[in-house]
Amino acid sequence: MLWYLLNLSIIIVFIILFLITRQTNKRWSKINDYLGMVTNTVNSVRYGNLSTKIEEINHPTYQNVTDSINRMVETLNDREKMIVEYQAELMRQNKLLESVINSLSDGILIINDKYNILRVTPQVSEWFGAKGQEIIGTNIFDYIQISDDTPLERLKNKDVFIKHTPTNNFVMHTIKLSLDDDKKRFVILIKDVTNEREIETLKEDFVATLTHDLKVPIVAESNIINFLLNGTFGDITDKQQVALLNMKKSNEELVELVQIILETYKIKETGIKLLKENIMLNKFIADIVDSTQPIANNSGITIYFTPSRDIKVTADRMQLERVIKNLISNAISHSNTKDKIDITTGEIPGYITISVIDYGQGIPAKELKLIFNKYYSAAKKFRKIGTGLGLYLSQQIIKSHGGEITVESEENVRTEFCIKLPM
Repeated sequence: MLWYLLNLSIIIVFIILFLITRQTNKRWSKINDYLGMVTNTVNSVRYGNLSTKIEEINHPTYQNVTDSINRMVETLNDREKMIVEYQAELMRQNKLLESVINSLSDGILIINDKYNILRVTPQVSEWFGAKGQEIIGTNIFDYIQISDDTPLERLKNKDVFIKHTPTNNFVMHTIKLSLDDDKKRFVILIKDVTNEREIETLKEDFVATLTHDLKVPIVAESNIINFLLNGTFGDITDKQQVALLNMKKSNEELVELVQIILETYKIKETGIKLLKENIMLNKFIADIVDSTQPIANNSGITIYFTPSRDIKVTADRMQLERVIKNLISNAISHSNTKDKIDITTGEIPGYITISVIDYGQGIPAKELKLIFNKYYSAAKKFRKIGTGLGLYLSQQIIKSHGGEITVESEENVRTEFCIKLPM
């Protein structure tokens, strides 16, 4: 009986173990199946298929994991759609920008620090005589020549010669690209200024021709006025004399304007030819003051010359006198305070200085950089005669001597023009 019970117990134990093993195998089989589905889903996502999802399983633990993975896939899918939309928009904007740049009449190209071309617009390719992508990687100096020794990186609206288009005039401007990497790149803007130069030349030729033709009758008029004032044609009354003197003054101003225009044109065509000589500065300036004081007296202004030691300067006497007289004339015109005009001389390292100082309305700070520009005139603001060429011509004359004219001004206080001539 005992033996029977023992055998029965062993049989029951084996049956229980068999049932447990069977259940465990079923469970592991489900786990393996589930892990297989997860692996397939992950691999699909990895290769870009974001439409794959894990099938729902009626098991609390598995279902939570399934929902989390499916939500992650849906989020990734939404993100991918947004990225695709952003990429499409960027491509549209890029094409629009490229179309705008390519349609510009100016040329644009990008180079690296070795001057190799990285990108160009069609206009540049046409000017350079290159087609398609063959220009990329070539050196920019294969196509251009700079008018002087200015480094390419520092070009600021500088004239350049394009070998394939020799009959046109071009200016070039270089801008350094600021990017996050350490590579140096430069954007170069090229503008064809052929038409502008031709129009400018035609305009100046016309003005010079017209001015030259005007000079003859103006000089004739001046001679007639002098004859009348000298009584060549008979006596004149006091009123007639006053009228003739006013006419003579206006005529002299007109002659001076015509002469300035002609001199400016001559500078561009042939440059300034200087006849330099040694000049003792104190007597030279004193004589100029004596000749201009009568003009200043008409405006109630006194010119004071305060010399330093007697300095010898090498310069063209006639041209330097013209510059100083022009500065004094401007000072008289703009000294509306009936105050004095001071003229001083001095020395700074390497230069001799001549300063003309007035105490009139002054020059606004925003206009100080413009007053030496061609045709700029402060006289127009005050409805006075002026071409705007006087200061431009004066600056060119002093530059031809190796010097410059500088200006400092405080409105309604003082204005100082300083001529600097090399020793």
